Amino acid sequence: MNTSLKRVELIIAAVLLPLDYLMLLAAGWTAYVIRFGDALTTLRAAVYVLSPVSYFQLLLVTSCVMVIIFAFTRMYDITGTRRIVDEFRKVALACSTGVLIIMIWFFFNRELFSSRFIIITAWLLSIAYVAAMRLFVILVERALFKRGIGVHRVLLIGSSRTASILFDAFRNSPALGYTVSERAMVVDEALFEKLDKVVKVKAFDDIIVADQELSRDQIARLIEFSKIHHVDFKYAADIFDTQVSHVVMRPVAGIPLVELRRTPLQGWGRIFKRALDVTLSCLAIVVFGPIMLLTALAVRLDSPGPVIYRNRRGGEADREFDTLKFRSMKKEYCIGDQFQNTSEALALEQKLIAERSIKTGPVYKIKDDPRVTRVGKIIRRFSLDEFPQFFNVLLGTMSLVGPRPHQPREVQGYADYQRAILTMKPGVTGLAQISGRSDLEFSEEVRLDTYYMENWSIMLDLYILFKTPFILFKKRTAL
Repeated sequence: MNTSLKRVELIIAAVLLPLDYLMLLAAGWTAYVIRFGDALTTLRAAVYVLSPVSYFQLLLVTSCVMVIIFAFTRMYDITGTRRIVDEFRKVALACSTGVLIIMIWFFFNRELFSSRFIIITAWLLSIAYVAAMRLFVILVERALFKRGIGVHRVLLIGSSRTASILFDAFRNSPALGYTVSERAMVVDEALFEKLDKVVKVKAFDDIIVADQELSRDQIARLIEFSKIHHVDFKYAADIFDTQVSHVVMRPVAGIPLVELRRTPLQGWGRIFKRALDVTLSCLAIVVFGPIMLLTALAVRLDSPGPVIYRNRRGGEADREFDTLKFRSMKKEYCIGDQFQNTSEALALEQKLIAERSIKTGPVYKIKDDPRVTRVGKIIRRFSLDEFPQFFNVLLGTMSLVGPRPHQPREVQGYADYQRAILTMKPGVTGLAQISGRSDLEFSEEVRLDTYYMENWSIMLDLYILFKTPFILFKKRTAL
């Protein structure tokens, strides 16, 4: 996945909300200045005078209401390309709806406000200001696209007229935000062999299918490929009739494209989840700080070696990172760059896996692990060893909730369908953890994590976070 294009889309969508709010404030304040300026008061004295402070306080509230209405009218949807006509239509509709609601509210609260001139002027100015600001954002977005910044690199599949229209549009109109990096006329085994090679160098971000002759099996295979390799799948709306969830349709060059979103965590969902992660991880570090200090002291006194154990794990989109944990094993048995005897420790671990692992599949769990220290047994039992991962969350390599991260050699053993869980950031806790902690087989863990990924919501995250402490203190075998 081209992270720059996602970053550009998210930044543009994120800045629209505060900019809209500022434009609404400016429109409301301009209407006030016009009404109570010398020019109009000379022609017609104001019957109802509202002090600047009181008016500004009222303006802050009404502008918030307007922004909420903007959100409900889908003005903050994450889109690759914004059309000027569509933006103006949405702005006019949203501003008119918002002003109508505010006027109805004022009708039942006449003692608070009665200047029809300000309301009408603010309405017209809000449309003008917000539309002008969004026009500027669109022009900036298109300028970025023309320079290749944030552009969707496309694998275009098909030899139909629709495919040709899209190919010509992407080639001749860089402002659309798409460029064809690969094109395939037919779907066969040779294509998939080629894709396996080019996808490793991140040659494209989107697969667009514009071929009505493809079989359902061929399309299903392309969809599976997109899931495994973390690229977006789009198709011409008239070539696919299976029922799918998380579908978003948008026109490009007059052709309706339907995007199959792997998870609701694309767009604003990603922003909300990150905000929740930062807020709650900061709170957790403050609240559990004393416990972490005591745990660090216990680890230090119990056995020689570093307090923090950096363990390499596979993360979102196959990017590896170091998880932070309190060391729970004796130093000579730890594996990692910070330890000198990694080869011997790895050999012992492989021996223990063969003799004592109680799990099947790519992920192991060693029963009665002899490498664990006395303190390690306690902190593993209550997952205290994982508390430093709140810092991973702050750094952005992990989320509070998500699939648990596994070692790169375990990730290499994933089946193709299991790699879909790498679509999102790994979590400190997750749906699989509150459903059975370490007792689950990996296939069941993947099933639960896939369900979480496809049905994510803030409320689901909060539910998992609420239930996690109750699971931690049950007497179960530690991870």
